[in-house]
Amino acid sequence: MLDKVVIANRGEIALRILRACHELGIKTVTLYSTVDRDLLPVRLSDEAICIGPAPSPESYLNIPAIISAAEITDSVAIHPGYGFLAENADFAERVEQSGFIFIGPKPDTIRLMGNKVSAIKAMKEAGVPCVPGSDGPLDDDDKRNLQIAREIGYPVIIKAAGGGGGRGMRVVQSEAALLSAISLTQTEAANAFGNSSVYMEKYLERPRHIEIQVLADGQGNAIHLGERDCSMQRRHQKVLEEAPAPFITPEQREQIGKRCVDACLRIGYRGAGTFEFLFQDGEFYFIEMNTRVQVEHPITEMITGVDIVKEQLKIASGEKLSLKQSDVRLQGHAIECRINAEDPKTFIPCPGKITWYHAPGGPGVRIDSHIYSSYSVPPNYDSLIAKLITYGNDRHEAIRRMRNALSEIVVDGIKTNIPLHQELMRDTHFMDGGTTIHYLENKMKDLT
Repeated sequence: MLDKVVIANRGEIALRILRACHELGIKTVTLYSTVDRDLLPVRLSDEAICIGPAPSPESYLNIPAIISAAEITDSVAIHPGYGFLAENADFAERVEQSGFIFIGPKPDTIRLMGNKVSAIKAMKEAGVPCVPGSDGPLDDDDKRNLQIAREIGYPVIIKAAGGGGGRGMRVVQSEAALLSAISLTQTEAANAFGNSSVYMEKYLERPRHIEIQVLADGQGNAIHLGERDCSMQRRHQKVLEEAPAPFITPEQREQIGKRCVDACLRIGYRGAGTFEFLFQDGEFYFIEMNTRVQVEHPITEMITGVDIVKEQLKIASGEKLSLKQSDVRLQGHAIECRINAEDPKTFIPCPGKITWYHAPGGPGVRIDSHIYSSYSVPPNYDSLIAKLITYGNDRHEAIRRMRNALSEIVVDGIKTNIPLHQELMRDTHFMDGGTTIHYLENKMKDLT
């Protein structure tokens, strides 16, 4: 097992990794910026190193500082968590070149799956179903681009090859708007991702967002842990997730899960990963793979009993997967609400001091959070302050427990989106299950 691990992240995921390390007897080194010196994982870590001022480029994105911290603490591995440098192939490469273990896939795998065009090509070769599209990046041949769109059929969506987090996308409803949309998306992609390459896909008008969690050891063994429904989104950002997904049959789960496992083996995948799909009319369409632990991983842990972060650490230490696919059993239902420090109506971030914090409890309630009373939420980073998870024997029990938990949680001193989650737990369409990725956007328009 690994001796000492650097946690190159912050907030709740840093605390989640720290706890998994300590359960396995691994010493921890938590990195932090000057504004994060009072973070709970910093206080609980075996060692903590300040790596720079508040701006991310000078701290959590500062590769030399992170490598230096690993060197001076005699650490053996670096866990990137999610966000920041978690899917940066150059960072993973620098980590390994410096003699440390990167807790995640190989750099070449991150590079392959991080580019949407190469990822789609690899998935098609592996037999994973993909959205009809341009089968490669678009060039400056206007006639060719117009012909591709005609063959796909409108509406289409233009996507940045290096995009992510809902950025670098533009829906085109008609031929008249196509060429300008391609040009604008190329410019935005170059500015945001340093890569102007874009591609075209069929725009599915009423899909759900379904994702498959996988684990692979890079030694010829891979499994899937079922699916999650992440359709409740605003501006392509997930708000609420649940597992398993409503109305996905065991046969559909087995079929798409096996294809994802086969794809992992084909590309030599190592670690935890997630295949993301659009699901419409009973068909799955691959959109991207996240080569890291997901924000919503706890709901999969709740229904499978598998500790995904521990598995990441074991795989990084060289162990083979201890589970076979036949060992995975999905039991019950779990829901996760992302609690953000933001106005529940305008979604404007609301940093500030938390004057009183009370965590909910009871059977089937889990909360992953780094906050506490008197903690000050900084304005420099993502507004996520907690993940509230409930588990039940079935979906109805999980919803009822979430209603209770949302009524118990107290975060005073700042605004949060708790009222929005309370509204969603009373929403008849959500309670019925199977809402599309556009549902929350339309609901918010009606509320305003």
